[in-house]
Amino acid sequence: MKVEHYVGGAFRADGEPFPIIDPVDGTEAGTAPEATREVVDEAVTAARGAMAGPWGAASPQERSAALRRIADGIEARFEEFVDAETADTGKPRELAATVDVPRAIGNFRAYADLLYGRAEQAYNTVVPGWSGSGNALNYTVRRPLGVVAIISPWNLPLLLLTWKVAPALAAGNAVVAKPSEETPSSATLLASVIHESGLPPGAFNLVHGHGAGAAGEFLTGNPGVDAIAFTGESATGAAIMRKAADHVTPVSFELGGKNPALVFADADFDAAVEGTVRSSFTHSGQICLCTERVYVQRPVFEAFVAALGERARALEGYGPMISAEHRDKVLSYYRLARDEGATVVAGGGVPAFGDRRDGGFHVQPTVLTGLPETSRAVREEIFGPVCHVAPFDTEDEAVRLANDSPYGLAATVWTRDLSVAHRVAPRVEAGIVWVNCWNLRDLRTPFGGVKASGIGREGGEHSLDFFSEPVNVCVQI
Repeated sequence: MKVEHYVGGAFRADGEPFPIIDPVDGTEAGTAPEATREVVDEAVTAARGAMAGPWGAASPQERSAALRRIADGIEARFEEFVDAETADTGKPRELAATVDVPRAIGNFRAYADLLYGRAEQAYNTVVPGWSGSGNALNYTVRRPLGVVAIISPWNLPLLLLTWKVAPALAAGNAVVAKPSEETPSSATLLASVIHESGLPPGAFNLVHGHGAGAAGEFLTGNPGVDAIAFTGESATGAAIMRKAADHVTPVSFELGGKNPALVFADADFDAAVEGTVRSSFTHSGQICLCTERVYVQRPVFEAFVAALGERARALEGYGPMISAEHRDKVLSYYRLARDEGATVVAGGGVPAFGDRRDGGFHVQPTVLTGLPETSRAVREEIFGPVCHVAPFDTEDEAVRLANDSPYGLAATVWTRDLSVAHRVAPRVEAGIVWVNCWNLRDLRTPFGGVKASGIGREGGEHSLDFFSEPVNVCVQI
């Protein structure tokens, strides 16, 4: 498909083209235009114009109807979205067809439902009260922030873009989105659907390009941007925050993770093994929620390591790393782990397929043991199909190990004892803790991290709260 910007209701391809690489075999699959500062500025100006025009005047019911039309448009072009997502990321088609695209549709419908159902309450909340100067009626209205910059990552391009675009539009904002330069196709297809949905020009804009010193920096540093929502690496989030500080721009960040799993001796052994395989190796570990640290209670430690290693060696059909650069990063951590004294239980290298995939960016699913908690391979986010497994003895030790990290995004607890689960889960420093499952998500619940894993919460009303601001109106009686 042709990748273009979408600015002020029109598609355009101005800017130097950069290559889109197929990570499965390393070949060039197409090009995308690099947005100049002028293109980004025009997108922000178009968004501000939409806020001053019909989109800014749209009622909650009208916005809800617009979100439903977008969801229907994605559904009508379902296979095109699956094709675009798999072509850019190299992920298994089944994953895109069962998770990424359905969740994108669900994101728009969920916020359409939420917005329509709470339109009156959310935007006209009466708060009875009193004033020191006499009786008064206080009520609260919520108004959109204005122009929202949305920067989305390459691992779940469509899902995580729509996870922010849907609530931003629901709350009445205008959007300027910049997807990862690695994965621009599904975002362009989304712009096409939005265009066909009849959204007013400028309400949604899309620019392509790189980050530092390019489109990403032009966008986050633009004084016309009223808020920034970003998903990606913690270091990039810190750089965006520094840029946002110049204009005191509010930010919502979902950043990296080095997520722990705690496996207690009483857990359903087979379920814990299969759950850890899924949480460590889905999308080749390129999900911020994936498990990279596994702590297993000592009585079942050896058996668990053996079973996990066996399952890792048997995995087939996993996708590549997103790029040659990222593959090299992951392989450098495999070498580092060996240098730090790790025992490689499974994987640790590059697979040989004997077909076109040998030109791509694949690495083996890898299980490590034997490293100290101070080692870099245990403390730093690798973002690949790898986990390190270590033993623990007591509940308190398990919690201490889980929390001994600069990150705090997600965690998993495996136990049959609900008392253990309810004691441990609230003590783990993470934004979400799964018990006997992984990545089971309700779109209405809060999602986000602590420490270096992010700022703020997304999901349901939490997203609408970020993308709008409460205004108190006080009328003296």
